[in-house]
Order: sequence, then C-alpha cells, then structure tokens
Amino acid sequence: MTKTVERPPAVRVRPVKAPSPAGDRRRRRLTDHLRAYGFLLGGLICFALFSWYPAIRAVVIAFQKYTPGSPPEWVGTANFSRVLHDPEFGAAWRNTLTFTLLALLIGFAVPFVLALVLNELRHAKAFFRVVVYLPVMIPPVVSALLWKWFYDPGAGLANEALRFLHLPTSNWTNGADTALVSLVLVATWANMGGTVLIYLAALQSIPGELYEAAELDGANLLQRIRHVTIPQTRFVILMLMLLQIIATMQVFTEPFVITGGGPENATVTVLYLIYKYAFLYNDFGGACALSVMLLVLLGLFSALYLRLTRSGEEDA
Repeated sequence: MTKTVERPPAVRVRPVKAPSPAGDRRRRRLTDHLRAYGFLLGGLICFALFSWYPAIRAVVIAFQKYTPGSPPEWVGTANFSRVLHDPEFGAAWRNTLTFTLLALLIGFAVPFVLALVLNELRHAKAFFRVVVYLPVMIPPVVSALLWKWFYDPGAGLANEALRFLHLPTSNWTNGADTALVSLVLVATWANMGGTVLIYLAALQSIPGELYEAAELDGANLLQRIRHVTIPQTRFVILMLMLLQIIATMQVFTEPFVITGGGPENATVTVLYLIYKYAFLYNDFGGACALSVMLLVLLGLFSALYLRLTRSGEEDA
C-alpha cells in the first residue's frame, strides 16, 4: 500500500510595495528643515537674549524712572520731555548729522577709489590688500589712542610732518572747528578696510567683455567707470551707503576716547550723550528715551531709503 505524502499549502508571498518617491522627498525635506532650524536655534537664542530683549527693555524703561537696585516708576513721557529740553540735545544731534555728512563726503568715496586702484594692480595684490585691511584688525580703542597721540598739538606726528613741510600746524582735536573733521578721518581710516574688500569683490565680478566693448567704442577711464563700473556695482554701493549712514549715526568710540565730547561740546554725539545719561548722570530713563529716538529715526530712514532705491530699480 503506497503512503501518500501531503504537501504543505503553498505560501502566497505578497509583493512589497516600493516606497513612494514623493513620500521620500517629503521626509527628506522635513529632515533638512529640522536640521536647518536646529542650527539656527543657537543664533536665534543669542539674538533674543542680547539684541531683542535689551531693545524691548529699553523701550519700556524709556517711560519709567529707573535706577538699578530700586523698583521702576512709570513717568509717561517725562523722560522724553526732559531730554528734549537738555541744552546738549541739539548739539549732539547737530554733531551726529554733521559727522554722518562728512563721513559720506570723505569716507564713502575713498574706499571706492582704493578698490579701483587695487583692482588695476598687476603685482603685489595680496600685500596691498593686507595693508588696506590692517586697520580693521586693530581694536577700535587702540586705534583711537594711536590717533590721539598722532593728533597731539605739541609733539604729535601730524604737526611734526607739517613742520617738516614748512606748513602751518593745526589744533586738530583741540580746536572746536577742526575736531569733528579729525574724528571723521580716524573713523574712515579704521573702518574702510572691509568696505574696500567688498568693493573689490564686486569689481572683479564685472565681465571683462563690458570693458572691452567700452574701449572699442573709445571710452576713456572716467567714462568706463561712469558707464560700466558704477552701474554694475550699483546695488553694492547703495547697500554700503545705507550701512555706513546707520554706523556713522552711532559713532561713539572716537569722541569717547579721543576728545571726551569736547572741546566745547563740538564732538558730543547722540550715542555719547546716551552714555553720559546712563553712566554719568545715572539717568537710565533719559538714556533709553534718547535711544528710542535714535532707533525710530534710523528705522524711518532705512525704510525710506529702501523704498526709494526699490522704486529706482523698478523704473530702471
């Protein structure tokens, strides 16, 4: 008798569906976003603690009578009224606006010209770039102290050079009519290195064919700069102008270290007056009120400037 061997039932294997490419893309995109936000989290926390919170706190203190160690007292707009009636208020704003205007006339053109010169060099390019950028690597206070000695009316290097050339000497920072211009020269020398390198990078991104076409049309050097260089670097020029105005409106180190706001309040700036309110008069409410005024002015100017430049680009 033959024994029948029973076969086990066949197992049906279900095909495994391949993951959806769209689903994989969504997961990868979500992972990339989470990773990016994770890297940004540290910067956001730093900005929140050291920039946003102090700014909001300053706006609140501007409406308070505040002294460290004692509870604040709401005083409304009394701080603003007191600051507006301060005799130094008008001088500080006048000096700040004059400093900004002089910085635009002197400190805005010099970096652009230096960048043009460096762009045309054929030898020792790296050396001259380091020389131009060197003042930026010097701490601002050290730079100001060096210029304070340079401007010394007695044995300072500036007057010694004028005597050597048989030219009349100057009071420099000791004269009310020359102090502010002297500080503009210091700020220009100390801060132009980074601006020069930005201009130089913008100049090197201009296609050489544009200059060749201009030369074939008979354009000279000034015409090439006017019709090729400036239009091609217009965006960089406008942005650096905005940043320079914002920076020069907040000038502090040079008047604080070199002149102390003198002589005769000729170099008292808005930021230096804020320092005096906070750390000399112990009036943090007045200091914050003046800070809010400066913040509002710079914010309105930045919005207006960007609006005008955007309208000009659309018209072009």
